[in-house]
Amino acid sequence: MTEPPEAPPEDPPEDPPEDPADALPPLREVIAAHGLGARKALGQHFLLDLNVTRRIVRAAGDMTGVTALEVGPGPGGLTRALLESPAARVVAVEKDARCLEALAPLEALYGDRFHLVSGDALEVDLAALGPAPRRVVANLPYNVGTPLLLRWLRDIQSFESLTLMFQTEVADRLVAAPGTKAYGRLAVITQWLCQVRRDFNLDRRAFTPPPKVASTVVTLHPRPEPLAPARFETLERITQAAFGQRRKMLRASLKGLPLDLEAAGVDPQQRAETLPVEAFCRLARQLDGDG
Repeated sequence: MTEPPEAPPEDPPEDPPEDPADALPPLREVIAAHGLGARKALGQHFLLDLNVTRRIVRAAGDMTGVTALEVGPGPGGLTRALLESPAARVVAVEKDARCLEALAPLEALYGDRFHLVSGDALEVDLAALGPAPRRVVANLPYNVGTPLLLRWLRDIQSFESLTLMFQTEVADRLVAAPGTKAYGRLAVITQWLCQVRRDFNLDRRAFTPPPKVASTVVTLHPRPEPLAPARFETLERITQAAFGQRRKMLRASLKGLPLDLEAAGVDPQQRAETLPVEAFCRLARQLDGDG
């Protein structure tokens, strides 16, 4: 009886591809090695828990093929979570020379997929750092969070979304509705251009060092078109005047501007905090001679 031919020997199983992250030291070691004590002047509070940073990245949605833009990466906790995602490229903007040195190994490990930019985010054209689609995902330094957001809102159509961490007080202002205490200039301009979603809160103990306040992650999705026609600069001017004296009636707070409130459908006895976004836009168009 003929014996069946022997089966060819099986190829040994291939080793799984190495994950560059496996070569990275723990973040606390990075902080110690580079003397990364958080600096109050830079608004630094570091997130070291990868469970938290991964949750932030998940809040930003499917990152496949996206240019992920981060501001203030510090020792790189959120940066590592972004590099774990399917983002096509991660670009981090950092002004602290100590953090730049600490983040340099990521460029060596991830090659062209990670790019580190030395500079002040308030002076950097973020949209010029990578191709669309672009999403900003950042634990913003507390002391420049609002100015950064206002800067990006001027060019909001360059971004697919912004997933940002703010002090909870600032997040409250972003989502505030007319007639509430937190409703103000920031709410009007942000909601005029974006749909704003509150994602989750973070306890102060999640940070190193813990800040004195709680923090909240929010995601902003640009509207296809602004909520109503208006010029950014004019809307800023009107909201600054109206909310600069928010306890006064609009006829008093806006008296320095050549406006006919009643012609714009606005009751002169209203206060700024009761006025919806569309009404501020009507006033802006009137001031520009368009309404």
